[in-house]
Amino acid sequence: MTAVLSDLRILEFAAIGPVPWCGMVLADLGASVIRIERPASGAERDTLGAVRRGRTLVELDLKSAEGREAALQLVGRADILLEGLRPGVMERLGLGPQDCMARNPRLVYGRMTGWGQTGPLAQQAGHDINYIALSGALHAIGTADKPVPPLNLVGDFGGGGAFLAIGVLAAAWQARACGRGQVVDAAMVDGSAVLMAMVFSRMVMGQWADRRASNALDGGVPWYDTYRTRDGQFVAVGALEPQFYDELLQRLGLAGQLPDRQDPAHWPEIRRRFEEAFGSRTRQAWAQHFAASDACVTPVLSLAEAMAHPHMQARGVFMPWQAGQVPAAAPVFDGVRPPATAPARQSSMADALERWSLGGVRPTCAPAVNSPIVPET
Repeated sequence: MTAVLSDLRILEFAAIGPVPWCGMVLADLGASVIRIERPASGAERDTLGAVRRGRTLVELDLKSAEGREAALQLVGRADILLEGLRPGVMERLGLGPQDCMARNPRLVYGRMTGWGQTGPLAQQAGHDINYIALSGALHAIGTADKPVPPLNLVGDFGGGGAFLAIGVLAAAWQARACGRGQVVDAAMVDGSAVLMAMVFSRMVMGQWADRRASNALDGGVPWYDTYRTRDGQFVAVGALEPQFYDELLQRLGLAGQLPDRQDPAHWPEIRRRFEEAFGSRTRQAWAQHFAASDACVTPVLSLAEAMAHPHMQARGVFMPWQAGQVPAAAPVFDGVRPPATAPARQSSMADALERWSLGGVRPTCAPAVNSPIVPET
């Protein structure tokens, strides 16, 4: 199967967080990604681990004239550029959109920041937690007592890297049609706000309370929450629809014993009964009890346990990496998961230019293949 992005050339400038994650996703899908790194940047590389996979790595000193010219040679052969520096830094290096698009008018110039290229906060420092705080996302996540950071999934990767990937692919599609590239300004405040579109919409319609732990999807209702089991582990309950809720009560032996869930005044009593029920058995016992059920109850697995779960193994969700496993590429195309991406490999500038030879022939599409998902070995 030919990788879906096998004819796409992406130049990635080293950055933290969402840019390398975006580069990984695009490389996983078959894009040819050359990543420019600073010389002797070993500490940064160590923190990225498998997120650097699938790249050709070139070390360049972008503060030197020779390094900038080498970068511009690659720019001239790229379809997409990815950078994640503070607004104005690439311009000061002589590698801003104007410089690069003068060399390559078809270039899609992808810019990733927290606050965006414009606005009063554009030059201010920040991290994922700050960006999702301003977009309202953090306020909606956590307990009734305080917001809880959802790792860096909502800002860095969901609101950042994912929207950067969507943006540059959309712009590249247009560039192939019209012959002109453009600048994609991807900001985590923008993306994380878009991720909250359904919540904002429901609030406007009077269907969402602007308080944590007060709504159907934020732990406010007892049938969409986590519960501690007898062994100190947890199960997740997501029985939103009436038929799933009815099955949940049947499986818990609580059918006909609980008050009407439509009245919020009854929620504390329902939650108390759920806590008592789930606290009576171990997590594994509940996993087995609900295994063939539509009650929407699953064990809350640790990272190590997730890799070993039969469903995750059957789909090949994880792949071997060094001494352990890391998530494989996603999504699946025509029933086939993209193959395991090779580790990043160091390259000379000459080899990188040869890899992107101006006269090179790019891959063509192969016939569609319909085959079952097979995990990588």
